[in-house]
Amino acid sequence: MLVDSHCHLDYLEREGLDLDEVVGRARRAGVGRMVTICTKLSEAARVIAIAERYPDVYATVGVHPHEADTEGQEGPDRLIALAAHPKVVGVGETGLDFYYDNSDRGAQARSFRAHVAAARELGLPLVVHARDADDETMAILKDEAGKGAFPGLIHCFTAGPELARVACEIGFYVSIAGIVTFKTADALRAVVADIPLDRLLVETDSPFLAPVPHRGRKNEPAYVVHTAARVAEVRGMPTEELVDATGANFFRLFGKVERPAA
Repeated sequence: MLVDSHCHLDYLEREGLDLDEVVGRARRAGVGRMVTICTKLSEAARVIAIAERYPDVYATVGVHPHEADTEGQEGPDRLIALAAHPKVVGVGETGLDFYYDNSDRGAQARSFRAHVAAARELGLPLVVHARDADDETMAILKDEAGKGAFPGLIHCFTAGPELARVACEIGFYVSIAGIVTFKTADALRAVVADIPLDRLLVETDSPFLAPVPHRGRKNEPAYVVHTAARVAEVRGMPTEELVDATGANFFRLFGKVERPAA
């Protein structure tokens, strides 16, 4: 099954798109499951409500590193409480973003660790954002893994091979977005070619980063088909096999997501 493991349907709705039409286009494109990602706990109710509207859409709860100054978590309790909802299947997105530095780096790190604690206690996957912070992300992940295992993924992966290696070593998955289709993404494609197949996922990160041939448009879950096709090409395998593998990986990681009837 083709799956969009990371999208922001609330952003698309806020920008005026009809979500019934967005989800309908995804279904017609063969996308069987979508995870809409929370970036502020103050908006978690809205994100969860979108998941409640569609049987094939699920949600996460978390605080993006950009929001760490205003909504960063010092402990896991609020995340754990929100994750009790049956359609909440992951914790995040969280992590570190030193490219924009929209929030204090210490606040980002503290909130990141609080999300790890929630994911560890819940057994739900941690959705990690990492930009221009490879070394610091690896240090936190390795330190926290030493305290006890937790599932997770690096979303919209754009980093170097070392972060991919460390992520896989601690049992994480690596999710590839539409950047892999860009002409300038040779370095990313080289990393994607070497990631173990049983650790790969695909996503849109919509409404951002629309893949070729939709660059310049608002991204949406239906466009994950192009990312999957490009990843398959990079790895020298049929698209159908890549879709099967990433779908199986998704259901292995997101164990709370209802599997389709056989």
